[in-house]
Amino acid sequence: MPRIRRMPRSGDDSPAGSLWGYVIRMSGAHQAGLCLLAVLAALLDLVPVELQRRLIDDAITPGDVGLLWTLAIIYAGVALTQQVLKLGLRMYQGWISESAIVHTRRHSLKMRVRATGKETEDEGHGVSAVVLGNEIDRLGGFVGNGVSDACANFAMLIGVFAYMTWTQPELALVSAALLGPQALAAPLLQGRLNRLMNVRFRLLRTLGARAGETKAAQARVGRLLPRIYGNRLAIYLVKYGMKALLNLLNQFGPLAALGYGGWLVTQGETTVGVVVAFVSAFQRLSAPLRQLLTFYRQWQQARVQHDLVAGWMSGGRGS
Repeated sequence: MPRIRRMPRSGDDSPAGSLWGYVIRMSGAHQAGLCLLAVLAALLDLVPVELQRRLIDDAITPGDVGLLWTLAIIYAGVALTQQVLKLGLRMYQGWISESAIVHTRRHSLKMRVRATGKETEDEGHGVSAVVLGNEIDRLGGFVGNGVSDACANFAMLIGVFAYMTWTQPELALVSAALLGPQALAAPLLQGRLNRLMNVRFRLLRTLGARAGETKAAQARVGRLLPRIYGNRLAIYLVKYGMKALLNLLNQFGPLAALGYGGWLVTQGETTVGVVVAFVSAFQRLSAPLRQLLTFYRQWQQARVQHDLVAGWMSGGRGS
């Protein structure tokens, strides 16, 4: 079994002053390794796009069977290599995440006892500890996955647009212009979702902190439940509404590739392989765009989680 990664001893037992400081403390130079491996795996995903173009234009259209088999073998090798890299990346991320979770759990208990001077917790503090356990799990997961996945998604976006511009600049310009509405709509909707999520965190933290207290406090908890219910429904509406809208807007890029690109083919200004490559490239754009928006939300949530955990470790109630 892989061993838990040992954290460097800095001589300072206090919680990290910021989320970024926590990420660096938990991962160190491994964060650079994670990002590098993630970027390599992402950019390798562009190779099949070019191979598809070569297969159609250089092998299938002229009927070159030898080149067809050669490119097919290369395609299979690239696919295998990419999956091996992704497996290694996920295991690497998991190792860093779980090591951060174990370290934070151990350290939080030690710091909590030191701050409060108590070996045991009362009922309210016990509930807070359970809530904090969930927050620590999410925070540790962000250490392993958050930054490296964002690097991979950003590299993928840059790589796709660079490839499209290199292959057919005119078609790339038209296709990119049709993605403009998505670039405008996504931040607005994401901002609304972020505000709703922040409200949700505050409500849940208040709910967890008040559980097990007096009857009056429990009555206030009862009044919180309708607010939590309404907040969750609003989150669903914005979240899934945004997903539906972005999925619709994502269709405009392939539409441009097929429509305008098809017209260029009839005019002899490009090839069928280029059009196929553009459609495939656009299919690789939607996921990174969504994931980068998700990363922004996760970063904001992780900041709240970090402050909550740090406050609890220092002896506060976390509410």
